Amino acid sequence: MHDPQRRRLMAALGAAWAAASLPVPARAAKWPERPVNFIVPFPPGGPVDTTARFTTQPLGELWKVPTVVDNKAGAGGIVGAQAAVKAPADGYHYFFASIHHAVLPSLRANLSYDVMTDFTPVGMAAVFPIVLVVHESLPVNNVQELIAYARQHPGKLSFSSSGTGGGTHLAGELFNSMTGTRIQHVPYRGSAPAMQDLLGGQVQMMFADGPSAMPHLSGGKIRPLGVGNPEPSALFPGIPTIAASGVPGYEAYSWSGVLAPAGTPADTIKRVNADMARVLADPATVKGMLAAGAEPRPGTPEQFGAFLQAELDKWSKVIKQAGIKVE
Repeated sequence: MHDPQRRRLMAALGAAWAAASLPVPARAAKWPERPVNFIVPFPPGGPVDTTARFTTQPLGELWKVPTVVDNKAGAGGIVGAQAAVKAPADGYHYFFASIHHAVLPSLRANLSYDVMTDFTPVGMAAVFPIVLVVHESLPVNNVQELIAYARQHPGKLSFSSSGTGGGTHLAGELFNSMTGTRIQHVPYRGSAPAMQDLLGGQVQMMFADGPSAMPHLSGGKIRPLGVGNPEPSALFPGIPTIAASGVPGYEAYSWSGVLAPAGTPADTIKRVNADMARVLADPATVKGMLAAGAEPRPGTPEQFGAFLQAELDKWSKVIKQAGIKVE
């Protein structure tokens, strides 16, 4: 064998031996191999927590690993968000955001996180309808009559809410903005006292969350005029949307969706999103969530990201125009 041929053969054998001696790359880890954590930034029993439990329990059964709901309540959702943004971006940590997280950036100048850059959208989970209800004594039977009455009596009507800067407050301010009315806001510490004063006639109307309104709709004390959803709500059959009742484009409802720390692997995001869509379409999950006042609303990560940006923009304008400030 000529020397050049021999050198080429020895080089090839050496390369083959070197390759054979290298460790075999570990097979990509199967996900999930351990518990998956979901932070809920509100106390147990509320709408976001309820949605989280209806969603994560079947996910755990599907994945064959425990799913852990970790309630980190405080500061209107800020405490939970701060904990979530510090969690490892390893595919095992997620966060149930809500409408609060689209509102807080316009109310709090010193947030330690940016909901659009420090998180990655996974998918919408549910919406919680807001229904416009009026006291029985108010001589209006639909949204257009309410607008006409409010314009004829500027500053004379008032609406209650669960608190300044909350979803039920902002729904009313959006209504004022889009209709040119001046209905006065009266904040309460929670939905229950806000509804009680509406039932008692101390205020004339309320943009109420579904669970607060539903038990009283058959009692005759309050009258529903419209829902804030862009389409009719399964929870309020027969009640038209506010948008279709004289306020085109009106949308106001609470919601919850899942975010992950920025940098979470894209393939894991895709898997979680697909599995969320699967469990949120299950008839048993749908039935349970509707009974709790939530409407399942799955969608793609891209849709949720676009929705979240639109919510940030919309409520920023409403808050600025209404001059809303929180202590």
